[in-house]
Amino acid sequence: MTTLTGRYSTAEKRWSGVGPYYAMFPSSFAEQIILKYTSVGDRVLDPFAGRGTSIYSAAINQRIGIGIEINPVGWVYSKAKLNPAGKSSVQNRLEEIGRNAFRYRRATAEMPPFFRHCYTEDVLSFLLTCRSWLNWRQSKTDWTLMSLLLVHLHGKRTDSFSNQMRQAKSMSPPYAIRWWKENNQQPPQIDPVKFMQKKLDWRYKRGCPVTSNSEVYLGNSIVRLGHIAKKLSAASENVKLLFTSPPYCGVTDYHYDQWLRLWMLGGEPSPSAPQDSLRGKFIDREKYKKLLLDVFRNASRTLADDAIVYVRTDRRKLTLEITKEVLQEVFPHLRMRSYTRLSPEKTQTDLFANLPAERGETDVVLYPR
Repeated sequence: MTTLTGRYSTAEKRWSGVGPYYAMFPSSFAEQIILKYTSVGDRVLDPFAGRGTSIYSAAINQRIGIGIEINPVGWVYSKAKLNPAGKSSVQNRLEEIGRNAFRYRRATAEMPPFFRHCYTEDVLSFLLTCRSWLNWRQSKTDWTLMSLLLVHLHGKRTDSFSNQMRQAKSMSPPYAIRWWKENNQQPPQIDPVKFMQKKLDWRYKRGCPVTSNSEVYLGNSIVRLGHIAKKLSAASENVKLLFTSPPYCGVTDYHYDQWLRLWMLGGEPSPSAPQDSLRGKFIDREKYKKLLLDVFRNASRTLADDAIVYVRTDRRKLTLEITKEVLQEVFPHLRMRSYTRLSPEKTQTDLFANLPAERGETDVVLYPR
């Protein structure tokens, strides 16, 4: 058994933090729940996987993690943690990118002003090469390198490729440019290959994590769950723990907030709000309820008769009521209990809570009767 207490003494601990992601599970919490409710060899399903904390915790503790994530940023982080390439192949790929970055120097002049304020010409030509060359969907080496590039794509100017920014969320271009000018901030003058080499040295210092045969899928959970259910049924297998945290109503738009990292993965060079019901801030009550119903109904088809359902959700009334309504409708045969979880640090809920009673989060747990 591998535990994530302590800091950085094992490969599992060093890789668990890959991916700054707003509103993510704390690793220690995910591991606690998985060890409590499952045994070695059990399957753990997370249809809202985010950066893959739950399935990674399952995988390093000899469980089988199955995750689904619609945001490519979270998927790349998850994929790299579950199945990273060896250091030598990643290092060779990094050096190859560095040798060819000059080919994209002219392209830097065609980028919107934000990028020229955010990165030096050398860094931007390197990033454009990575964006064009890395086959992060199919190549183990490339998704590993891309995941580590995304970690450092923006953040403190002393520890990232970018001018001063937040690390977990991308800033809007007009605001960022204005702030940089007002504070006389310039992008850091760094050699991107040497910078990443140091990051690789630190990440691989203890090697690669030992993980079970786990998987994270990129796409729509509603569709993917149908395929997973058929595959498990054909093999007479099932899931022992459904462990997830759906997006909360009106809290954050994971796609808008990650626009710069999504650009790195081939997206648009400016932020835009998704136009479909599966992404966004989930402000509409009925659309949000339908999303949860569709996902949990399909997920229920994968579960063992004695499975546990563990859902971390918002403590605010709207999200909590909808979540409980959906869980009662989908799992009427299970008994439900809920627990308030207050964090010593501010959570995503605290930023939107109107009353002290709404701060923190709620864990809804469903057990066999």
